[in-house]
Amino acid sequence: MGRQLSWGRHYVMVEPNHFRVDYAINPFMDVLDQPDPARAHGQWLCLVEALRSAGAEVSVLEQRQDSPDMVYAMNLGLVVNDEAGRRAVMSHMRYEERRREVGSAQPWLADRGFRTSYVGRDGVGAHFEAGDAFAFGDALVVGYGPRTEELALKHLATDLDVRVRGLQITHPGMYHLDLAFCPLDSTRAMVCPSAFDEPSAAAALALIPEPLVLTEEEALTFCANSVVVGRTVVMPACPPRVRSQLEEWGFEVVLVDLGELHKGGGSARCLTNPLDVLRGRDLPTVPGGEVVLP
Repeated sequence: MGRQLSWGRHYVMVEPNHFRVDYAINPFMDVLDQPDPARAHGQWLCLVEALRSAGAEVSVLEQRQDSPDMVYAMNLGLVVNDEAGRRAVMSHMRYEERRREVGSAQPWLADRGFRTSYVGRDGVGAHFEAGDAFAFGDALVVGYGPRTEELALKHLATDLDVRVRGLQITHPGMYHLDLAFCPLDSTRAMVCPSAFDEPSAAAALALIPEPLVLTEEEALTFCANSVVVGRTVVMPACPPRVRSQLEEWGFEVVLVDLGELHKGGGSARCLTNPLDVLRGRDLPTVPGGEVVLP
């Protein structure tokens, strides 16, 4: 059995007080299919309760009225702490509609002691969205293609002094890595090879000692977009085969209905951003950084 993930015990979330679908920037969004505000808020509260019951701490950031997608807090920035202190690399969103969100997230993090920086802004550097990045094994695993640009991988590696393993995403419905990849413990992760081009699919399977391989159909239930707290997996859906494997490995599955929030194209993982990833513990230090592509 792999060691429990050391990170994932403290999250920031954004309360959906202004959640709606004002535009369509992914295949799940339809301006004619609006979420019910009260139901969406209730589902969000159920997720918060499930995480706290599993032992996680949840901090809440106020949502901007002009940023309906800000509720998907995973994409605000990548937190990688080290012995020098708390650090957050803010996202530079691919779509202009989402860029205002960071203007509120950056001062919130700075006020709590995080040193903030950017991979790219206003055409400088590269687009980067933190929903494409996970600490796993010996590297920061980063998906690129639909949202994060390949150039961002070099910036992340050199800025953070870590190894970055890039995976090229090609599936339109799994436009962020967190829709196709979910670390479970030190040796296991859920992964959907259909999200990637062939070399990246092979690389994704090779980097996971014990993969739980998802079919495209399973992944599109948002089951990979789950949150792991110790041996608890908080999930929006869990196909029978996936549940059987998780329980065989000793995980407890906790289901939370997030159907209204799916209308914006995200689920449990998109709604949460871990604040406790530690370089040197969760990510090996690689002086000068290193990028590994398939």
